[in-house]
Amino acid sequence: MTPAGSIRLTAPAQVVYGRPCAEVLAEEAARRDVRRVFVLSTRSLAQGTDEVERIESTLGPRFAASFDAVPAHAPTDAIVEAAALARDARADLLVAVGGSSVTDAGKVLRICLKHGLTAPDQLESYRFTLDAQGRPVVPEFAAPDIGYVVVPTTLSGSEFTPMAGAKNRSRNIKEGYRHPALAPQTVVFDPAITVHTPAWLWLSSGVRALDHALETVGSLRSNDFCDAIAESALRLLTEGLAQVKREPADLEARLKCQFGLWLSMVPGGTGVPMGVSHAIGHVLGGLLGVPHGYTSCVMAPAALRFNQPSNAAKQRRISAALGQPERQAADLVGAFIRELGLPATLGEVGVDRSRFAAIAEKCMHEPWIYTNPRPIAGPQQIVEILEMAA
Repeated sequence: MTPAGSIRLTAPAQVVYGRPCAEVLAEEAARRDVRRVFVLSTRSLAQGTDEVERIESTLGPRFAASFDAVPAHAPTDAIVEAAALARDARADLLVAVGGSSVTDAGKVLRICLKHGLTAPDQLESYRFTLDAQGRPVVPEFAAPDIGYVVVPTTLSGSEFTPMAGAKNRSRNIKEGYRHPALAPQTVVFDPAITVHTPAWLWLSSGVRALDHALETVGSLRSNDFCDAIAESALRLLTEGLAQVKREPADLEARLKCQFGLWLSMVPGGTGVPMGVSHAIGHVLGGLLGVPHGYTSCVMAPAALRFNQPSNAAKQRRISAALGQPERQAADLVGAFIRELGLPATLGEVGVDRSRFAAIAEKCMHEPWIYTNPRPIAGPQQIVEILEMAA
């Protein structure tokens, strides 16, 4: 039977690459004729480099205010605090400079501005939940209308999705928000600003991007269009990451990684779901604070091994894209992670077996558990995968 389906195309509408981000942001602000630009970043980037100061200076009188205290996993209390500053500054354009936590914080901040939210618990009715079958239940709400531009400094890829994750500190878990208008309109790939990103973070977030492509090609819900894009992402990312590992100052290799990241995100934006590696990764991050990239480093090979009985033919496509069709995909990916000098087991990121049961229970509330190539009936199978990564 001929496959049938649909492919959705989403924002961003523009990606500007290879130019200094401060210059591009000034041009973008002028093009939009905005007067009050609010800049969101991390403290390490704002206070440990001159990049944010250069952006603010280049914006000139269009710069309104900034917030440089976005923690990892974008806690909602920090987002609400930043939203209050942006509201007081009468911001008419939001710029996020940083990794996925900053980008996600910007998305949720825009919800706060649009709907006048001033406390974390007011976000409750905007997050998506799961029904009894594990399907997302996404609330309807008015689209954020403040413009949004992102300068990513890692390869986590949040700038290419209409979703955001933000940590609810009271529940100690990361919760999701989804709206077609959450994705930024413009993304700026400036490889030069990424040299400030710690090597472990750049490389591990690159493995996160690799995991997007792995779970696309491995998905039984993908298609030839998305598989071809993801296979290209696998090639660009492995080549680019290996070169940055050898030569950290190689801007061309860094840009290659960014293009690979972009390609890895396209299938998800069209509707191809992720699988168990991403589902477990969300719980490891929200519950235990494991960095995003590290979650994929330790879970991607285990997920491939678990899924192999259900998607062997698709995993052969992964091996071919990685240049060694005769080897198992899980072995290839695990070896590559080790070559990058990154952790490859749960023990190396501080997660021991005493936490496995709690992790498995929380995973059953993650939507991507239910779109995994090999069906997962309950927590015990999650524990089986965790044991593979132990």
